[in-house]
Amino acid sequence: MKTWRYLLCSAALVLQGSVGLVAHAAVAPAALQALAGDDPDARMQAVSDIAAQADDDAARVLHALKNETLYATPDGKVFIVDGGSAVDAASGKAVTAPATLDGIVVNNRLRGAVDAALSGLALLSPQRAERLAAARSLQGSEPDAAQTALLRKAAAAETDAEIAALLRQLTATADLRAADTATRRDAALALAGSTDPAVRRTLQAMLAPAGSGGEPDAAVRAAARAALDAIDSRAARTEFIGNLFYGISLGSVLLLAALGLAITFGLMGIINMAHGELLMIGAYTTYGCQALFRHYLPGAVDWYLAAALPASFIVAALAGMALERTVIRWLYGRPLETLLATWGISLMLMQLVRTLFGAQNVEVANPAWMSGGVTVLGTLVLPYNRIAIIAFAFLVVGAVWLVLTRTRLGLFVRAVMQNRRMADCVGVPTGRIDMMTFGLGSGIAGLGGAALSQLGNVGPDLGQAYIIDSFMVVVLGGVGQLAGTVIAALGLGEVNKLLEPVAGAVLAKIAILVFIIVFIQRRPQGLFALKGRSVE
Repeated sequence: MKTWRYLLCSAALVLQGSVGLVAHAAVAPAALQALAGDDPDARMQAVSDIAAQADDDAARVLHALKNETLYATPDGKVFIVDGGSAVDAASGKAVTAPATLDGIVVNNRLRGAVDAALSGLALLSPQRAERLAAARSLQGSEPDAAQTALLRKAAAAETDAEIAALLRQLTATADLRAADTATRRDAALALAGSTDPAVRRTLQAMLAPAGSGGEPDAAVRAAARAALDAIDSRAARTEFIGNLFYGISLGSVLLLAALGLAITFGLMGIINMAHGELLMIGAYTTYGCQALFRHYLPGAVDWYLAAALPASFIVAALAGMALERTVIRWLYGRPLETLLATWGISLMLMQLVRTLFGAQNVEVANPAWMSGGVTVLGTLVLPYNRIAIIAFAFLVVGAVWLVLTRTRLGLFVRAVMQNRRMADCVGVPTGRIDMMTFGLGSGIAGLGGAALSQLGNVGPDLGQAYIIDSFMVVVLGGVGQLAGTVIAALGLGEVNKLLEPVAGAVLAKIAILVFIIVFIQRRPQGLFALKGRSVE
């Protein structure tokens, strides 16, 4: 006999709304005697009968049986003995424990029935969490048609919408085994809205050949097929929407990684192979801020990001300005030498981080307000940390646009990039502007590293995973074009996530790379071309 029967029988009388049953202060002696006997089937039935009483005495007996504190005398009387106290299981009264007690043996089969019965009693708990856990524990089981009435009454008595929906789904699952064809057909159609994988497996089993345990009736099979198609269609839509979200998330990460490069490479023409290590510096700065908050301000550790973001920008910007003043300023107009020099610097920075923090990855924990996610469409979970990074990426883009188009620094940057000699002639400090521009791009990379630290562990090789993608974003969007960088980053993120389920992660990367190569061959200026004198 399936454990479902024992579980559901525990709720039977309460589901009938009988207040008098709850007032019982005893357990049926016949059930207790069967429980103490040697007949395995009778003992299983006794558990079902005791659970059907659905009161405190029944729960106490079942708990005692589970905890092996239930004892019996040779004449069949049953007692609960816990420590030095004894209770007559039949009457519920405290008594003196007889000298001829023998423990009731509980095997695995009986223990499973007891656990199921106690779960059924939990459906009647005044605590919502206990009722919900009990209802969820029933999912994946295979009830028979005889238990449908009990499930239906449980659903009718339940006031919580989520639990009632689970019970209705279980009722429909039980109805799939009903003798009436119409009942089975209606149950199959009712399961079309289910998100439980076990329901999908049950519907698939119904479509097996009739001789192999499948549904023999053609109308019921058609209903099961329609329900299965509805479930698969909804799952496909959910997966597609999930891929769209994660594509935007990946695009936002690429945007943060490439935005700084769009300034140093797109505006200044510097092939900075150490850009990934500037991302790494921002991530390790975030890790350092987290460590300081944990040590000095443990009560405010959830707000370490408020200090980590400006710190990441400043540290990475200072590192970038130092790099520009010491190395890059001597290499303007020499792209090959710049590439080799910055590649060597990237290796030095990685080794420096290994020396300071070790070669192993370090953990940067999400603040409490960024942990978890929001559930949409029943099963799709959108993590809060990725939602926050998407919003942060667009805030950074807006800030960069304002700096480049609405500030004196932005005016000088555009002037120097378009005509360095003329800007120098009218008094623009081109050397200082070069340094500040490179610092701005490096600081944005630091912000990208702070964001990346919220998606995974931080290690010395963090930046290496994003340097190539960053260059692809900048080249595809158009050198020096902020709008092109945004569109290219989001586009590459979406295409990558949509191709991965079809072709796999590796082939998706290869396909994107081939597309960019072909695109650049046809349109070297990228998505957006520079206009006017700056083209020269």
